[in-house]
Amino acid sequence: MNIIDGKQIAQNLRNDIAQQVKKLDRAPGLAVILVGDDPASAVYVRNKDNACKEVGFYSEKINKPADITQKELLDEVERLNNDDKIDGILVQLPLPKHLDANLVIETISPEKDVDGFHSENIGK
Repeated sequence: MNIIDGKQIAQNLRNDIAQQVKKLDRAPGLAVILVGDDPASAVYVRNKDNACKEVGFYSEKINKPADITQKELLDEVERLNNDDKIDGILVQLPLPKHLDANLVIETISPEKDVDGFHSENIGK
């Protein structure tokens, strides 16, 4: 029986991706929006940021206060939709109760929707 070393496989993948990124004219860019201060979400976002840096991606980590308004959050998503350095947008869920997560997800450009939650990406 062979035991799979998941950590080694993941490291090999990251190494391969880093080599491919070096051949590109421009590094892919990921923006992650974290609203509030949920500790588990903060760890997840930090790990994504570190993984991006390890493979040579441009990474933009955006922290917003828990009391951000719906309009302010949607404006931030629209800014990222229009930013040519950003190829993917991830809004860390769950959002605070006063925010409509579905509206936020639908505001993300389907082409930049990292999670694949936009209705166009899930086939609705």
